[in-house]
Amino acid sequence: MSEDIPEKPPAPELPKYLREPLENQSPERLEAIATYAADLAEWKRRQRQQELERRRAEEEVDEEDLEELDEREISTDPDDYEDVPTSGAYITVKETKPGYRYFYWQWREGDSWKNEYIAPVNPRE
Repeated sequence: MSEDIPEKPPAPELPKYLREPLENQSPERLEAIATYAADLAEWKRRQRQQELERRRAEEEVDEEDLEELDEREISTDPDDYEDVPTSGAYITVKETKPGYRYFYWQWREGDSWKNEYIAPVNPRE
């Protein structure tokens, strides 16, 4: 009785220049590649997290700015904003053009940065 050979697994959506060389590798080499790919992915996640923490430390507003927003009765609670996530978002100041500074919520979403307007830094009286 002959055993049925299992079907080749479906390939992930990879460019042809990556997929085809992989298909020509031995099982042992593919296992080494898989281990390296997993380790590389973890390293990139840690690197992204460190960049996020560094950027947040540089850009996040201080307690004085938060108190000013509170005095102006502007919420600093992400739950009060429609698209702002409750974790990972922080308040920063962006200068859209010279002399025009605004408070924004900022957060990371996948590989890109998102932000949502809060208020001008120096409101006109």
